[in-house]
Amino acid sequence: MRMDPPASAQDAPGIALAGGAAGTIAVAGAAAGAGALDPLVMEDVRRVWGFDCLRPLQAEAIAAGIAGRDSLVVLPTGGGKSLCYQVPPLAAARMGDVRIDVCVSPLIALMKDQVDGLRTNGYPAAALHSGMGADERDAVRRAVRAGEVRLLFVSPERLLAPGFDAWLGSIGVRAIAIDEAHCVSQWGHDFRPEYRQLARLRAAFPRVSIHACTATATPRVRQDIVAQLELRDPLVLVGSFDRPNLVYRVEPRVDGRRQLLEVLSRHRGDAVIVYCLSRKDTEGLAEFLRKDGFQAACYHAGLAPEERHRVQEAFAEERLDVVVATVAFGMGIDRSNVRAVVHMTMPKSVEHYQQETGRAGRDGLESECVLFHSYADVVKWQSISESSGAEARDRLEASGADGDAIASLDDSLAQGRAHLDAMQRMAGSAVCRHRWIVEHFGQAWTPREGGCGACDVCLGEVRMLPDSTTVARKLLSAVVRTGQRYGAAYVADVARGAETEEVARRGHASLPTYGALRGEDRNVLVNCMFQLVEHGLLERTDGEHPVLVITPEGLRSLRGEVEVPLRAPPRGRGRRHATAREVHGAHEVDTALFERLRALRRELASQRGVPPYVIFSDATLLEMAARKPSTLEELASVKGVGERKLADLGETFLAAITTG
Repeated sequence: MRMDPPASAQDAPGIALAGGAAGTIAVAGAAAGAGALDPLVMEDVRRVWGFDCLRPLQAEAIAAGIAGRDSLVVLPTGGGKSLCYQVPPLAAARMGDVRIDVCVSPLIALMKDQVDGLRTNGYPAAALHSGMGADERDAVRRAVRAGEVRLLFVSPERLLAPGFDAWLGSIGVRAIAIDEAHCVSQWGHDFRPEYRQLARLRAAFPRVSIHACTATATPRVRQDIVAQLELRDPLVLVGSFDRPNLVYRVEPRVDGRRQLLEVLSRHRGDAVIVYCLSRKDTEGLAEFLRKDGFQAACYHAGLAPEERHRVQEAFAEERLDVVVATVAFGMGIDRSNVRAVVHMTMPKSVEHYQQETGRAGRDGLESECVLFHSYADVVKWQSISESSGAEARDRLEASGADGDAIASLDDSLAQGRAHLDAMQRMAGSAVCRHRWIVEHFGQAWTPREGGCGACDVCLGEVRMLPDSTTVARKLLSAVVRTGQRYGAAYVADVARGAETEEVARRGHASLPTYGALRGEDRNVLVNCMFQLVEHGLLERTDGEHPVLVITPEGLRSLRGEVEVPLRAPPRGRGRRHATAREVHGAHEVDTALFERLRALRRELASQRGVPPYVIFSDATLLEMAARKPSTLEELASVKGVGERKLADLGETFLAAITTG
């Protein structure tokens, strides 16, 4: 396994946590006080998963799990948090502890993928969920009672179902891991009421250690998780939120479909997730991409469950390259080789952005994250929030709720506005994207010479519009001279001298500002006006037909007293790749062999009914294609090839490598 760089965060030891609990907190690269791992534990890791070293904080989290100490583990997507609760049950069993470990997981697809992957590695895991038949569930229960299962995955609803805790108590529970633990907190970006009820676990299992795991949690959310789950003297491990293998790019959305095609042209044949705000947008964009020759499908909560399952399975099995989705897609996707995540609209929080972009490059290889944004996105999110807030208030008042409930609603809405404001500031800034994300989550950023080398700002791709102050003044003048009664699209038509019936009918072709920006692209000018709104030079009114009005600061700019920076759409760019030396040492990757190995992986996965990444990750196949092992002993040294896979798949892959 490739080691990630140590985090730069400097959280203070012995931090006071919510609820009065005092926990030990550690960051990547720092000692957590959990003790060194027994060599036999590392042998388990090598034998089952094929890794000869661990990533930052995994050893500390595993040691806490073995020792039965409560913990909160915050590792970014791709940071290896699953290993933190998968290894301890094996070590406990080796030491004679026959009790079972339980993992609370939010989605059936996520449980199924994890169980498939673990069983392929020879790990005794199982799941109980509503998608199983009665006979299947009975078989799992018998296997658990017979001591044939070390880790049992369940949903929060099943764990809290009447009588289920008594059944678990009768077989003996050693530890409970809660995945996606940010869902516990009302301050989290994905709060779920059923997760909040997990607070009952402490009373139901008073002598069982609890381990909360998440990829996304601010300091406030971490405190709330500790308080709600009543974690006792928890070891709080916070990894670096920096993902150096992700290349972040933020671009003004001018012609979204054309800009998306530019990104996808760099990733033909790769796995890509494209996020949209509305269901209608996902359907239209997926159809557009199919007509352009891409294997694309849409995914949203309005589709029939069978259709959602079909799309999810096709993507996981590498029969589908591009999924155009709402935020309903992603949490249950464990595909490690997503090479790009594209946001067609701005997410409503940095937390959502970090989690959604984190689905790219989970195998540690370079991947791209592109955000197309406009101030119109902010307006849409504000409208959605206000509408849902009004409906929630009406329901509370109709039910006779007390003032505390309404105050809690107001607090939640204010928190949502703060999240949106932070996301807007990030999208509109020209600060290193990696630095922005790291500091947002309360960690210190260690400056690097020449910048991060993996975002549009540090790569020098952020372009300013030539003579942007003059362009801004001409647009502001067009707003004023048309009477501050129109939206951005109409004002852009006036400024660029469009010969439309509407402009002629209103007499605006005779204005001094008519055609002042003749020849400029309409979409570029509209985007510039939204940037002027972000700069506070224009305001956009509320209502069904919002219009632009100038602000006092805008009047100062119009008089030439204020310089105005406006971002231009970036020029086309090529795809950046990590070099073979960076990823595979001195070996060059045989790309033709890599593609043959991918085809073999798909064939084997189809035969076994599992996703291809369960067979081997892209990173493992790339190392095979670079080193070209010719014996089982050499293949065993490839990272990601454990004993079970070596015995099961070794000869098949060696034949593919050596026969060419």
